[in-house]
Amino acid sequence: MSLINPLNSAGAQPLAGQTQNSVAPAQQASASSAQAATTQSTEQTSTTGNPFLDSIRLPEESSIPEPNSQELTQEDFFSLLSQQLSMQDPFKPVDNDQMISQMASFSTVDGIKNLNDEIVNLNSVMTSSQALQASGLVGQKVLIPSDTGHVSAEDPTLNGIISTPEAIDTITVRIEDDKGQLVKSYTIDGSAGGNVDVSWDGLGANGEPVVAGNYAIKASGRVDGTTEELPVSTYAHVTSVSLGTASTGAILNLRGVGGIKIGDVLAVSES
Repeated sequence: MSLINPLNSAGAQPLAGQTQNSVAPAQQASASSAQAATTQSTEQTSTTGNPFLDSIRLPEESSIPEPNSQELTQEDFFSLLSQQLSMQDPFKPVDNDQMISQMASFSTVDGIKNLNDEIVNLNSVMTSSQALQASGLVGQKVLIPSDTGHVSAEDPTLNGIISTPEAIDTITVRIEDDKGQLVKSYTIDGSAGGNVDVSWDGLGANGEPVVAGNYAIKASGRVDGTTEELPVSTYAHVTSVSLGTASTGAILNLRGVGGIKIGDVLAVSES
């Protein structure tokens, strides 16, 4: 017959139960403290306590949508066509003519887009080719629709053409500087009518060469009994050629005058 200590046997379970009950609240308190610390840390990270600084704080994540292309491609068209065929009423299927019309319309739009791309490429090629052809004008003189020309030591004379509506016995020619002041005045014969050649030797009223710069040729004559200003075109020296754009074409750079479209050139003369 074995003896069992009733005190030890009875007190063992209360001690164990007491230990479990005391550990559980401690764990719950520790978890609550950790969660509170995490929450507090998160709040401190997201806010500073200063209303002004919190209002200007940048968002942590920027939600900027990606730009989506609104252009339908050929894959999109066939995807829509497949959906249309799969969702059609079997008792009322899509008409073959209607389907062919849709496919033909899409092919037409796609062809026009490709044609536009080819035209852009063709314009670029034509612009480059035109510039190469215009490069042959470098060193030549071209007639431009302007009464202003450039006089320099390399080219001390200024030539042009006066357009007359009818035969004029005497045409008065005035040479003016870039400030509009009269430099020299003389007369030429305009009895031949039409386009009358005019030339200035680059000498002033005192017979001395003028300083280099831009000068204008002004012409006037009596037409139907009244004195009228006559249009004048001048020759300019081509120094270089610029490619320009598809809309402007090649640009001729003129000495002392500036650039002019090659399409505005009236005539080409020897250098």
